[in-house]
Amino acid sequence: MPLRLIFMGTPEFAAPTLRALAAHGHRIVAVYTRAPKPAGRGMALLASPVEREARRMNLPVASPASLKGAEALAAFHAHGADAAIVVAYGLILPLPILQAVPRGCFNLHASLLPRWRGAAPINRAIMAGDGETGVAVMKMDEGLDTGAVAMTARVPIGADMTAGELHDALAQCGADLMVRALAALEQGALPCVPQPANGVSYAAKIDKGETRIDWTKPWNAVHNHIRGLSPFPGAWCELADGVRVKILRTTKTEGSGVPGTALDDRLAIACGEGALRILELQRAGKQPMQADDFLRGTPIRAGAVLS
Repeated sequence: MPLRLIFMGTPEFAAPTLRALAAHGHRIVAVYTRAPKPAGRGMALLASPVEREARRMNLPVASPASLKGAEALAAFHAHGADAAIVVAYGLILPLPILQAVPRGCFNLHASLLPRWRGAAPINRAIMAGDGETGVAVMKMDEGLDTGAVAMTARVPIGADMTAGELHDALAQCGADLMVRALAALEQGALPCVPQPANGVSYAAKIDKGETRIDWTKPWNAVHNHIRGLSPFPGAWCELADGVRVKILRTTKTEGSGVPGTALDDRLAIACGEGALRILELQRAGKQPMQADDFLRGTPIRAGAVLS
């Protein structure tokens, strides 16, 4: 029998799971998401991707500022849900909320727990040079991504794969995994295994202070830093004229030299060890550009220094 579900999510990463659960016949009795925020030059209120999707599907939407207190708990109880599904929601679920649905609250997390618990698992996996990551369905407890794991699915990280590309792959993989997990839950056959004490790592939120490129590091560290922050917030450097640019895509190339120095006229840049070729970049306020298109308007000759 299909389940009555409360869905809790906010960003684009969560939308495929919402669509998949509805498509597989589950009844979404409420969608919880973060309240609209001012955005753009006019600072008009912009609904979250999950809210926009929920309204397109004619689902009821709630945007409480907090889930603490008797009023929030009563509203949660009133939906009569069997379970709650949480995908990058953005608010902490207190214990009374976790206990308010009979089958529990299940979180879709974008890593192979216990590696990369926390806010930025996609970015951190790439920045660390991991060759593989995945998604996990976890029965939530009060800890930070510490609940027992019900199911996982693995996704390889390509050598030049960006965080944006990995985000999209994991979002779809996660939607499929959650559908499978709930099919097992319907049958009363969803085993949840406590996470091991070994192998725990934390994916701290990306800080603006760590986005500047350090060309003195080895090429692979620079490469992982750039692709782990692409497309947002974007790793950046300054051209010889002081203009700031985001570097969105790179690949390994041959050569060596003073770190940050262009080795040719096609954006091969020396690192502390080895070199990278820039494939895609973006000026502030402009659209991303392929390197060849960028160089037609802003030539960067061999010997130029990126700081």
